[in-house]
Amino acid sequence: MARWQPDAPGRLAAAALDLFEEHGYENTTVIEIAERAGLTKSTFFRYFPDKREVLFGAGTITDLLIEGVASAPPTAGPLDALAHALDALGRTFFTADRREFSRRRQAVLNANTELREREALKRIDLTAAMVKALNRRGVPILTARVTAQLGALVWEIAYDQWIDTTGEDFGPLARRALADLRATGALC
Repeated sequence: MARWQPDAPGRLAAAALDLFEEHGYENTTVIEIAERAGLTKSTFFRYFPDKREVLFGAGTITDLLIEGVASAPPTAGPLDALAHALDALGRTFFTADRREFSRRRQAVLNANTELREREALKRIDLTAAMVKALNRRGVPILTARVTAQLGALVWEIAYDQWIDTTGEDFGPLARRALADLRATGALC
């Protein structure tokens, strides 16, 4: 693969995933990932601080979430603003062409404690970003925190279903999870 080809971060992530599946996370080096992607070690470090980060992107999801909350209709309540953001994620990030990669990625994460811990920290950061985005919309901080936690739960449910389904889109899965959450809340 020539070094000048586009999407170096995507190529690095794909190479890392392949190597993590073949040799295990612990037994794979940054140099091997870069070589598999047809890039150099310095190119790897231009995009990722270490090999843990290669499967977590560079803030793309956070930026999309913040933008999705901000672009929700002004009359949308907090949960509806998050639903709007999750719909946007489904259209732009959790697309059908990423499903198999995401499924494989999740299997690698599930097999490695260090990566599961990193994923948990990323989810905490995403929840904090949702809180800030909601607060910028004028949602009181306590309400924003509760809504963000519920949004993270909806996301987790929808994501798990999305990687396990044969074709249902992420957005409708998130909307259904949100409806289930609301129905459960009404029962409490």
